Amino acid sequence: MSSIHPAAEPASHQRGHLLTEQANPASQNLDQCTALELVDLFNQEDQQTVRAIASARTALAEAIERTTAALNQGGRLLYIGAGTSGRLGVLDAAECPPTFCTEPELVQGILAGGDKALVRSSEGLEDISADGAAALKERQLTAHDVVVGITAGGTTPYVHGALIYAQSIGATSVFIACVPADQVPAPYDVDIRLLVGPEILAGSTRLKAGTVTKMALNIISTGVMVQLGKVYGNRMVDVAVTNSKLRDRAIRILADLTDLPREQCADLLDRSGQRVKLALLMHWQQISAPEAEQRLQACDGQLRQALATT
Repeated sequence: MSSIHPAAEPASHQRGHLLTEQANPASQNLDQCTALELVDLFNQEDQQTVRAIASARTALAEAIERTTAALNQGGRLLYIGAGTSGRLGVLDAAECPPTFCTEPELVQGILAGGDKALVRSSEGLEDISADGAAALKERQLTAHDVVVGITAGGTTPYVHGALIYAQSIGATSVFIACVPADQVPAPYDVDIRLLVGPEILAGSTRLKAGTVTKMALNIISTGVMVQLGKVYGNRMVDVAVTNSKLRDRAIRILADLTDLPREQCADLLDRSGQRVKLALLMHWQQISAPEAEQRLQACDGQLRQALATT
């Protein structure tokens, strides 16, 4: 009687050693927890996300500095990933235009499988490394751009294909993963490791890994926009006034910073073309909108520098 032995799986496909794939001792009785015990367990484990961000502070700061320099030279910030990681990049990119009044092309999110994968899982597409490079070629990547590859487990071929291509043309490559470097080495320009430990549900990186990744992307994009002059104090003075909520926010920012009555702030906002930063410069220096625009352009959009110009 003969027996059939399946071919051995390639070692490169074996991922059980990765931190993100391991079982969490704290949740070994997960299926026996009450609802309250589940909430408490999630809360306990999620504390690790804050510690992980603190441990990655230097790499996060380097990503902010490099990206700011690249965008000042006309570059773009492109996130790329698959599954949850890719969706988080798309989300962060989509939130930049309304928050900071950036052009949609400045910060982009690229997801394996495209827009369809936002609402319908296309996990198999992450295994094709050439597709990651192709997505960047389609967007005409240049040496001035920054590519942030996001992969919780660190091994996604789609992401590595993109980052290798980015390096080949001189673009800045940033790697974000939730596994230690000794498990998945990554010879890229900036290496960000967000080590939150095994998930409560083993291997489900939409949990802690997803949370800490969202935190990291918040820090990177907001940090870059602050350094680009999109913020004055802690106010989003480049907010896009596109609906009633954002118009109210813009008026409140003007009222808080100028001490003018709300009605005057609304008028000032209208005279500035719905641009809070311009309105502030007009008021503080008692100049016209065209003159304020000219001063801002001369200072690369930096309001504090423009205020120091007479």
